[in-house]
Amino acid sequence: MKLRKLALAGMTALALAGVAATSAFADTTLKFVSWQKDEPGYRDWWASVISAFEKQHPGVKIEWTKVERGAYSDTMTTLFAGGTPPDIVHLASFEYQKFADNGWLEDLGPYIEKSKLNLQGWAGQETCNWKGQTDCIMMLYTGFVFGYNEDLLNKAGAKVPTNYQEFLDAARKTTRDVNGDGIPDQFGTGHETKGGGGQYLTEMMNYTLDAGAQFTDQNGKVTIDTPQMVEGLTRWKTIVKDGLTPRDLTSADTRQLFADGRIAMKLDGPQLYPIVQKGKARDQIKFGKDPFTPPMGGSSNVLAIAAEIPDDHKQLVWDFIQIATSDPFQSSFAAMTTSPAPDPRADIAEARKKVADFDTIVEAARSASAAHVDRLPKGLEIQFNEFATMMMNEAKRMIINDLDPKDVAKTMQAKAEAIQNQ
Repeated sequence: MKLRKLALAGMTALALAGVAATSAFADTTLKFVSWQKDEPGYRDWWASVISAFEKQHPGVKIEWTKVERGAYSDTMTTLFAGGTPPDIVHLASFEYQKFADNGWLEDLGPYIEKSKLNLQGWAGQETCNWKGQTDCIMMLYTGFVFGYNEDLLNKAGAKVPTNYQEFLDAARKTTRDVNGDGIPDQFGTGHETKGGGGQYLTEMMNYTLDAGAQFTDQNGKVTIDTPQMVEGLTRWKTIVKDGLTPRDLTSADTRQLFADGRIAMKLDGPQLYPIVQKGKARDQIKFGKDPFTPPMGGSSNVLAIAAEIPDDHKQLVWDFIQIATSDPFQSSFAAMTTSPAPDPRADIAEARKKVADFDTIVEAARSASAAHVDRLPKGLEIQFNEFATMMMNEAKRMIINDLDPKDVAKTMQAKAEAIQNQ
C-alpha cells in the first residue's frame, strides 16, 4: 500500500506539472526495449512509470519488449543500424558510448536546460557526458558494501577490519580447513575469478583503488605503470595466490558461499543483501562500511532518446524520462528495487523498512560517486571489453606464473596504450 501511495503521489504531481496531452499524439506508440522486464522490483517500477506516462498522455501507448541481456548490445546495434531504433533507449552504462559515438543518441542538454531538471548530486551522471554533450541520464549507480560473518571473525580471533592490512589479517585467520582433509573449505573472502573480463576487473579494483591507482587519468591517458598500481596488483595477487578466496567460481557461487557461512567477508554491491537473507548464516552476517577507500562502485544503466525518431516522439520520450527521474518516482525506485536511487533527494524511508542496512547501501553509492569511481576508464570506454579482457589475462598470468607485479604493470601499460591507439 505504501509503495502504491508513493507511485500515485508521483503520478499526481507530474500530471499537474506535466505537458498536457494533445490530439496530435492520439494513437501514438513509443517503443521501449529493456532487459529488465522480468527482473523483480525493477519490472514493477518500470511498469509504474509506464502507467503514469500513459495516464498523463491519453492516446499514447508504450510498447515494452524484453531482450535478453546476453543478446542486448548486438540486438540494439542491429535496430539502430537498420534505422528502426526504439524511441525510449535503455542501455547498460558500459555500452552506450558506441551508440553515442555513432551519433545515434539525442543531445539531452537542451531538454535538461528547458525543463530545469536538477541533476546536482545525481550519482554517476558524469558517465553520461560524451564528447562535450549529455547523451543519457544515469538510472542506477551502486557502491560496494562490506558484509562480514561476525561469528567466523570472533572464532578466529579477528576484528572487523577498517583497512587493507586488517582485512588481510582477518582473511588469513578465517581461511581454514574445517573438515580436516588438508584442503581449505572456509575462506577469508570471496571474489569471482571465473567469467568475463568486466567482472574480473571489478573484483580486482577493490584493491587497486584502495592503493590509490587509476587505469587512466582525467584526460584519458593510461596510468597503469605506477607504484600505486604495482601495490594494488600485489594485493590482488596475495589474496588469490595465497588461497584466501576460492578459485574459479562465479559471482553467484561466492555470494551463496558467503550467505551459507563458508566465506567470512564479502565486498559486493547491494544485490548481495537479498541473497544473504535467504542463506544459512543470515543471523551471523552483518553489513558495514567498506574497509577500502574509496569503495568500489559503478554505473549500471541509462535512459536516452534515439536521435533519428520524429521530434514529437522525442518530446514524449523526454516526458517519460522526466517521470522516471522525478523525486517521487526516484523514491519509489528505492522502495521497489531496494537499490540506491541516483537522485540525492529521493525519500528512502520505505526502503529502510524493507532493508535494515539501506543507509549503508546509500552511503556506499554516494562515497563511490563522490570519488568518481567507475570500472569504465576514461579514454577506453569504446574499447572497454578488449581492455578488460587484456587486464584479466595479464593478472591471471601474474598469478599462475608468479610474475613480479612491477613487470606486469609495465606489460599492462603497453598493451592498454596499444588498445587505445588502434
